[in-house]
Amino acid sequence: MEVKQEIIKFDRKDFPILNSDFKNNNLIYLDHAATTQKPNQVLKKLDEYYKNFNANVHRGAHQLSARATEEFENARSLISYFINASSHKEIVFTRNATEAINLVSRSWGENTLEEGDEILISIMEHHSNIVPWQMVATKKKCKIKFITISDDGKLDLDDFKSKLNKKTKLVSIVHISNTLGCCNPIQEISKLAKQNGSLVLLDACQSLAHTEVNVQDLGIDFLAGSGHKLCGPTGIGFLWAKEEILDNIPPFFGGGEMIENVFEENSTWAELPHKFEAGTPAIAEAIALAEAIKYITNIGIRKIENYEKEITKNLFLQLSEIDEIHIIGPNPKNDPQRASLAAFYLDNLHSNDIAEILDSKRICIRSGHHCCQPLHRHLGIKSTARVSMNFTTTEEEIKIFIKALKETIHFLNKFS
Repeated sequence: MEVKQEIIKFDRKDFPILNSDFKNNNLIYLDHAATTQKPNQVLKKLDEYYKNFNANVHRGAHQLSARATEEFENARSLISYFINASSHKEIVFTRNATEAINLVSRSWGENTLEEGDEILISIMEHHSNIVPWQMVATKKKCKIKFITISDDGKLDLDDFKSKLNKKTKLVSIVHISNTLGCCNPIQEISKLAKQNGSLVLLDACQSLAHTEVNVQDLGIDFLAGSGHKLCGPTGIGFLWAKEEILDNIPPFFGGGEMIENVFEENSTWAELPHKFEAGTPAIAEAIALAEAIKYITNIGIRKIENYEKEITKNLFLQLSEIDEIHIIGPNPKNDPQRASLAAFYLDNLHSNDIAEILDSKRICIRSGHHCCQPLHRHLGIKSTARVSMNFTTTEEEIKIFIKALKETIHFLNKFS
């Protein structure tokens, strides 16, 4: 299957690590679901902040602080526009998506949930969307229910409907599974949840860099996003939530910046979104994240999505030629929304061995449970090897990977 790289326009040389040379053998990076590589534009923006206008935001009257504040708040506005939020006040900067979910579980959950209430999540969730709810459920004496998956590795909507009830206060669900690769029907889930009186939180870590995410169209109430999966830096993420919800819940952290007045007896909170941003934020990282979003937007998110669909079909076509491989999740033949990743296993080989040998060939993939232990346990497997792609992945890289994978399996089978 031929895939034309010309359908998206970017310069691969923008990514230094993808052009590193080691004995004339360039790195093949196929672990984008774990973290994306960063273009020069993002790296330069980080450098520019520290060299030219390093200062704390909001608090200073001098020109450096004014410049830092302007760029920091512009980053917030850009993220707001990127996901079609109603206001920049609805964007709260966090360290990562995990912190964003914890913010909701603590600020909203602990102050809203009551004994006997239920939280509905899926068996495919990342641990970051399980553990915070387990913690709040224990404290508030709530119950967590898990939506199962169908035989083809997609969310079981019938099971979702059967478990959604008047006790369900929140549906917290991943947009695109980092292991199954399925894209969940969020609009339908949100519609049913709203009819039931339930709120919806979306873990959008695996979708924001690959497909258009519009919070208005999706009908959700919360969204957790991660910067380092968007070609941005580590240490920066964000929470989007409806303004009326943020207005009515207390802050998660306390300290400087998030206050209006501090008295000896009590304190009052700052206006949104600063109410939820205690202390000095990740200023450089937020500004650089905006630069990453600009980079992706300039390529075109729909062009990226279409390109990745084609290389995913190509990957599955070549993986299907290897008889021993079991791929989990839907096949792109039957599911056009299937994400650009494939998690697989072989009956007699350990995924870690596969990944280590491929690493010796300068091919980076992921192995293990991908922070989805309940899913792997549900499927009756201990671990999987995962190859995940993005717009920088080429047809030639997939071809080299497949060849190396076949050689690796042949080698390991000698000792199994």
